[in-house]
Amino acid sequence: MSSAALSGKVAIITGGSKGIGASTATALVKLGAKVVINYGHDSAAAESLVSRLGGADHAIAVQADAGSITGVETLVKCAVDKFGKIDILIPNAGILPMKTVEATTEADFDRAFNLNVKGPYFLVQKALPYMARGSRIVLLSTTQCHASTVTPPYTLYCATKGAIEQMVRTMSKDLQASKGISVNAVAPGPTGTDLFMEGKSEQLLKMIASMNPNNRIGTPEEVADAIVLICRHEARWVSGQTIKVNGGQA
Repeated sequence: MSSAALSGKVAIITGGSKGIGASTATALVKLGAKVVINYGHDSAAAESLVSRLGGADHAIAVQADAGSITGVETLVKCAVDKFGKIDILIPNAGILPMKTVEATTEADFDRAFNLNVKGPYFLVQKALPYMARGSRIVLLSTTQCHASTVTPPYTLYCATKGAIEQMVRTMSKDLQASKGISVNAVAPGPTGTDLFMEGKSEQLLKMIASMNPNNRIGTPEEVADAIVLICRHEARWVSGQTIKVNGGQA
């Protein structure tokens, strides 16, 4: 894989300081891209990542609420002010509320949909004026939306990701035709991020791993590699797809 395959490209990654976001930022910079790393609260993690990626010539960290219009406007402005354009959007920030229908509050619902759905939708809207033909948008769904074993506490989370998949289907037709911009999603299976691992016992993690034909949980780097493949020129004919990245898990 050419180390300059994405040379000159500029990417915004929300939730970019840890997990899948950080791994994606790292992979993009290795291929020559510049990245805007959004974070919510952990400035130390974001600045540490920027340093590892080579400093401000390659990456900047921007604190913003990725679930608000004001926040995504800030991200777009910072990207354009620093790098002059936007080529790749990866709205990766999300929360995983483990709530049954009975236990869900209005605040739970609003917080989940704001960060998982509203933020990505309006990030696309605000970034479009600065995106040229051939640009890429990669949204994040989940294999849980398709799993026959999904359990009730995932209802709210899967509702937000179902919305993302519908956005991909319709938004791709609109933006591919009008602007030459492809829109896809990746749907990771269980992945060893802080968000996924939080609150899970060792016994539960072993059970989840046993459901995969590889008998393990995926890594953020494996998901990031799939995201980066979609961002490359060679994926120019891929649009409107939700691609499962789960090691063959049903």
